[in-house]
Amino acid sequence: MLYLDGVLTLVVLLLWIFCLIDVITTDESVCRNLGKTVWLLLVLFLPAIGSIAWLVAGRPQATPDLPYKGNSGPAFPEYERPGRYVDPDPERDAAYLQSLRDRAEQQRRAYQERKRRALGDGDQPSP
Repeated sequence: MLYLDGVLTLVVLLLWIFCLIDVITTDESVCRNLGKTVWLLLVLFLPAIGSIAWLVAGRPQATPDLPYKGNSGPAFPEYERPGRYVDPDPERDAAYLQSLRDRAEQQRRAYQERKRRALGDGDQPSP
């Protein structure tokens, strides 16, 4: 029985340390339901309950990178993502972005054309 108490104490201690570090390293803008400071205080002063509450109600939900069951994928197209390299010449950067958009539109049209041919000339594919 004493061994079981020691294992349970160790599990709670490891959970508490994990959650404490997780709260500290999580960006405040992605904390759910309460502010980061409140979560930190809950986990710090109520180790078992605060840790479980953080995992269930406070920890940010992970968003998968790949599209799956309705997930639209990344929030930004690759050429508009924050932190991308921006050319110092704004005109050249705008021309580059426009060429990417034109190429994407050309690929969409080619795909729709192949799809239309595969279904037959009379049938129109639904968008």
